[in-house]
Amino acid sequence: MTEQETALKRLEALVGEWNTQWVSRLDPPITVQGRATFSWLSGNFFLFYRSEVDNPDFPTGESIIGCDNDMDTYTMLYSDSRGVTRLYAMSLSNGVWKLWRDDPSFAQRFTGTFSPDGRTITGTWEKSSDGTNWEHDFDITCTRI
Repeated sequence: MTEQETALKRLEALVGEWNTQWVSRLDPPITVQGRATFSWLSGNFFLFYRSEVDNPDFPTGESIIGCDNDMDTYTMLYSDSRGVTRLYAMSLSNGVWKLWRDDPSFAQRFTGTFSPDGRTITGTWEKSSDGTNWEHDFDITCTRI
């Protein structure tokens, strides 16, 4: 199996529909329910992600996820209903999903862990305005439908 085939096969762990729960670190915390869908685009080389939430104050988002043809690396191109677009590096292996962007003015990183049965992802987003000092942004739990 080629590096690309191995990388694309690992993305299968995300494919499907998920209920999501986002919990902010605001005081008091805000909890937002939603749904996420991951599906293959034609040819099964790119994964399409769509996120919807039940709170109009929070953005909905879409992403395209793909891997490099020769290296075991992923990229995610993100956009949302606020008009925000971002490019993230991504890894997915051994039950751990990571996303990160190293923009010096607004860096972000995410770590999500799959449950042993693959039906739940428990994750945390962090942010940094200087790339050095990180603060917890919000938690997310995804449960496969």
